[in-house]
Amino acid sequence: MMSNITFLHPEFFWALLVIPFYVAWYIWKRRTLNATLQISTLQPFEGMKQSWKSRFRHVPMVLRMLALSAAVVVLARPQSTDSYKDEHTEGIDIVISMDISGSMLAMDFTPNRLEAAKVEATKFIANRPNDNIGLVIFAGESFTQCPLTTDHAVLTNLMQDIHTEMLSGGTAVGSGLATAVTRLKESKAKSKVVILLTDGVSNSGSIAPIKAAQIAQTFGVRVYTIGVGTRGTAKMPVMTHFGMEYIDQEVDIDEPTMTEIAQMTGGKYFRATDNNSLDAIYKEIDQMEKTILEVREYTKRTEEYLPFAIVAMLLLLAELIMRNTILRTLP
Repeated sequence: MMSNITFLHPEFFWALLVIPFYVAWYIWKRRTLNATLQISTLQPFEGMKQSWKSRFRHVPMVLRMLALSAAVVVLARPQSTDSYKDEHTEGIDIVISMDISGSMLAMDFTPNRLEAAKVEATKFIANRPNDNIGLVIFAGESFTQCPLTTDHAVLTNLMQDIHTEMLSGGTAVGSGLATAVTRLKESKAKSKVVILLTDGVSNSGSIAPIKAAQIAQTFGVRVYTIGVGTRGTAKMPVMTHFGMEYIDQEVDIDEPTMTEIAQMTGGKYFRATDNNSLDAIYKEIDQMEKTILEVREYTKRTEEYLPFAIVAMLLLLAELIMRNTILRTLP
């Protein structure tokens, strides 16, 4: 297409400046070198029609100018350019390990910790379309809610189905991390990440959190830990004789252990005290874990001077034929 035409030697277009001088020379030549006849009156010639040869006498000169213009285009080397990109996306394998113990119903987040965590995790997933993402949940035990997948619609639906009564009571942080690492240990991805979210202290499970972190370190899994809960007290769900009630209790998160897990594996510990800070944490993790995008651009150039060369030759041929046949003039 003409929109893709470029010229290898555009400096040759300066030669087109010759055309106005040639036209001026041609006009001067026609006026000075042609024979003239002076007569006293034009009356005998009134009503005479101009012959077709006279009308077309300048056509050879026009053809020569067009041929010269086409020749200049040939010298400028027109080329068409066809470019395309080969994009290769190398995603990251991520497992979100989420605490769903009863304390996640605490109301220091809106509407509670669990629902806020689900909302922010869903937004995080939506921003990473090229990554394999899985979901592990834990309370007194751990469970793989969704294995690694790029079908984020299914993952999001399974995320919304989470509730605190799915697993037995307790907080098995080590088991939650170990299960997430198990999902990643066979991964071929260059970057493997666990986002471990909890609101308390590990008090159950068959594996200690630090031991699980050592396993993650062995398999090259980076762990980002998030402690969820305000500072001070929060309304926690407590089962009483009158049913479930919310009572102010001290928020207790094992931050030293969460920090050590993150440091051991090359990750980072975050503390989320409300919805906004949790949102900011997920955005920061999103920025820290960039998907690798490799782009290779290829350009193919094709010479396009041949049509212009053919036009130039045809125009010159037409000029020669007309000048030496139907428009031939005596010397």
